[in-house]
Amino acid sequence: MDKTVVKFFDSVGSFFTGSDVIPWCDSDIVAACGREVAEAEKGSSDKLKSESIMRLSWALVHSKRPEDVQRGIAMLEVSLAGSNTPLLERERVYLLAVGYFRNAEYSRSRQIVDRCLEIAPDWKQALTLKKAIEDKITKDGVIGIGIAATAVGLVAGGIAAAISARKK
Repeated sequence: MDKTVVKFFDSVGSFFTGSDVIPWCDSDIVAACGREVAEAEKGSSDKLKSESIMRLSWALVHSKRPEDVQRGIAMLEVSLAGSNTPLLERERVYLLAVGYFRNAEYSRSRQIVDRCLEIAPDWKQALTLKKAIEDKITKDGVIGIGIAATAVGLVAGGIAAAISARKK
């Protein structure tokens, strides 16, 4: 079996074992999926083309490269109009939520994963993603509060120092 395919399945498998909330994808896997799409477009069946495009979309939104993630988001947004089954729509919506999560657009990702959960309320991957999004939003909020508290403390300290200096 090709090494890139093995890496792809290991990456997907790590999601299910819990070793990573959302798996990352290496650039060689993205490239292999891109070659697969190019091959499929040379006369393969529509089903094979669609499957290879879904694999490429998966690889792109799980990529470590922001430009790949953006490309995956764009592909998925275009392909959503062509979702002719609830299962396919669920997959595409989920991957779109992953893409926005990777871009740190957590509010948008949460909106989209909620849409996914409307289609499949008990889907474990979507529930896991939603928890990861909420954890990131909470963490960012706590960091923001910490920064604000530090700023208030610095301002208060500066005012106290100025008042103390005036009294002398």
